[in-house]
Amino acid sequence: MDITMNRPAATSLDKTATSLKAYTVLSGIALTGLAAVAAHGQPVNTFMWIRGVLLPIVAVLLYRMATAAGRGNAKALDRLRTLTVVLPIAVVGVDLIPGVCPLWYAALQTVCMVPVVVAAVLLRRR
Repeated sequence: MDITMNRPAATSLDKTATSLKAYTVLSGIALTGLAAVAAHGQPVNTFMWIRGVLLPIVAVLLYRMATAAGRGNAKALDRLRTLTVVLPIAVVGVDLIPGVCPLWYAALQTVCMVPVVVAAVLLRRR
């Protein structure tokens, strides 16, 4: 299936890639903010550090999948469609577990997930 031949699908993938760029930037800002909070002596737990480091890496991988899907890779498109739905649910769901992370961190991660939700909607529209 060559999705690059279908202009509306290609436009949707362009918008998805842009949304995932925004997610990459936001997750990087979140990691920087986490480092700033820790530098000022506030408590930061291991979970927050692991998530803070892993999510920017995941953001880059999602963006690469979007570019591969834009070149016509159907497997990348399928993976991207699945991950953009599952990732926000998993991230926000884990943050809602009491005691896992402070409320400010959960709110920050929720804001970071907004571009991923946008990407999920763009990829599901037909």
